[in-house]
Amino acid sequence: MPATPAPNGSAGDAGRGPLSGLLVADFSRILAGPYATMLLADLGAEVVKVEAPGGDDTRSWQPPVRDGISTYYLAVNRNKRSIALDLKDPDDLAAAQELARRADILVENFKPGGLARFGLDYESVAAANPRLIYASISGFGSGPKGAALPGYDLIVQAISGLMSLTGDPDGEPFRAGISVFDVMAGMHATIGVLSALNARHETGRGQHVEVNLMSSALSGLVNQSSAYVAGGVVPMRMGNSHPSLFPYEPLPCSDGELIITAGNNGQFRKLVEVLGVPELADDPRFDRNEQRTANRDELRPLLVERLRTRTKLEWFRDIIAAGVPCGPINTVDGGVAFAEEIGLDPVVTVGSGASAVPSVRNPITFSETAPEYRLPPPSLDEHGAELRKWLATPPENRTGDEERSA
Repeated sequence: MPATPAPNGSAGDAGRGPLSGLLVADFSRILAGPYATMLLADLGAEVVKVEAPGGDDTRSWQPPVRDGISTYYLAVNRNKRSIALDLKDPDDLAAAQELARRADILVENFKPGGLARFGLDYESVAAANPRLIYASISGFGSGPKGAALPGYDLIVQAISGLMSLTGDPDGEPFRAGISVFDVMAGMHATIGVLSALNARHETGRGQHVEVNLMSSALSGLVNQSSAYVAGGVVPMRMGNSHPSLFPYEPLPCSDGELIITAGNNGQFRKLVEVLGVPELADDPRFDRNEQRTANRDELRPLLVERLRTRTKLEWFRDIIAAGVPCGPINTVDGGVAFAEEIGLDPVVTVGSGASAVPSVRNPITFSETAPEYRLPPPSLDEHGAELRKWLATPPENRTGDEERSA
């Protein structure tokens, strides 16, 4: 494929990221898979997004939109080239199979076994491309019982127990504000792919990497799933309170709530000193975390009495200065503004001119091989003609530039 120069907003020249030289065949759609492949693309991999003729489902998940394009789609599809292929069409299927044969990595989130009828399952593709890292993302795994279950994030939030932990203690269960397990599974898939690539350096062979949302959910529930698995305790929702720490929640000031997290005895002592009630640190009801947690109903009103004397931003300034973690509850625009204020530069521009798209920066930084922002999210089949031509050209007939960029 022809190399593409880095557009405005790139962190470096095209093809210089830590994964440059790797080709990713992206047969995924919606969120978990596209998020994983975007992370790989940001790090320099060449990603070819294979879409059905109707396009990725998220293209129509509107509102909100930017220039008529779903911002959901824009969120996870930068740095990719799009080709629309109908796998029921013999010519398109041949192109898809050739792409898989040339790829270093293939990512898919079809229903388990769904690609076998097209000869694009792991066994079929690995026979022609034994160095391939083939990553499958499903809802509930590829076993006979899990494979039949639909794999949507909201369903996994419900079945895994997350929703039972989210919301007011006396209210109804709530979903998280994002598709948290799709994102988590996408990150787990990325970790699996990179691990398999490292193993390939040693063995010369690829392998099948499998990730499912349910397993990612139980892993991601961390202390809550461990409470049951290791302790026999079934945790339930506590609103914004923490089961094992106090204070670790929003507390009211004169004009609104401030999150305060005193995670150890030293932080608690600093907190009460700032609040002007240092004697609480030596009170036997509150001098250790276990006691503070057990006696939270007694401690909370004592802290709130002091906090209500000033505004949340005034307390934020002084509590942070004392070395105790805290923060106001922002809307998303406030979160972006805060990241800008502290120098994280959270927004990058991908592309240039009319096609430029603001995007959230890749969260990883490197001292030498920075993430790249080469291509804005593609329109459907935007690169179809050049990709079909490239796939139809036998490797031995490709030019030097095409060979290197592939």
